Amino acid sequence: MSQEDLTEPGDGGSKVGKTTIDPDEIAKFTAIADEWWDPFGKFKPLHKFNPVRLAYIRDCVCAHFSRDRRAKKPLEGLKLIDIGCGGGLVAEPMCRLGASVTAIDAAEQNIKTAMAHAMPQKLDIDYRATTVEALAETEAGTFDIVLNLEVVEHVADVDLFLETSASLLKPGGIMVMATINRTLKALMLAKIGAEYILRWLPAGTHDPRKFVRPSEARSALSRAGLTVTGEAGVTYNPLLDIWRIGDDTDVNYMLTAIKP
Repeated sequence: MSQEDLTEPGDGGSKVGKTTIDPDEIAKFTAIADEWWDPFGKFKPLHKFNPVRLAYIRDCVCAHFSRDRRAKKPLEGLKLIDIGCGGGLVAEPMCRLGASVTAIDAAEQNIKTAMAHAMPQKLDIDYRATTVEALAETEAGTFDIVLNLEVVEHVADVDLFLETSASLLKPGGIMVMATINRTLKALMLAKIGAEYILRWLPAGTHDPRKFVRPSEARSALSRAGLTVTGEAGVTYNPLLDIWRIGDDTDVNYMLTAIKP
């Protein structure tokens, strides 16, 4: 398979009447929704690198809003939306950091799992089974922080999804996005390696044609009226069995962008 075989996503046509929802992707995650909080189950990779991305989000948000990242609740007073929240692996720690958290997912079963896990811990998280398009109709411009983590590689229209997500931000707000690069290295490691060799993920979890290059994400965010302020890679060291933030964006990467 050549680099050219990893074709550009989307058709570049009119967005009128379009949706970001891919029914096949929703069905895929609905089928394994009960396993979100099993650290040795189908979401094991997310549990492994969750601490790294949580620290990155905290530090970026604190730097942007001039908060002390070492404070007990550094995000207190900030409104945060976690789009495609799954079972709540990010929404819960963001709530503990003090943010007022709304978390949405198009798969109702994911929301049920998230609510069931948060309830006994008395975490005040506004979980909703809805889409970013529906939320934007009533809550555009109301959030200080928008999180798009491992979501864009599962949507039907990346440009529309990021444009609609950006509309949720207040002026001066920040978005943090994480996804997988569309490279041969990512195909070998994030798709073939993770799904078929290491069995970290169920086969078919990712469609490599839907991976998004950083340049494409930056362009889409720019068209949505945001200014990209940071880019970092997330890499795995198999010898030490740890994930790290660094400069290598060939596979996993994260972007930060602000709304002027």
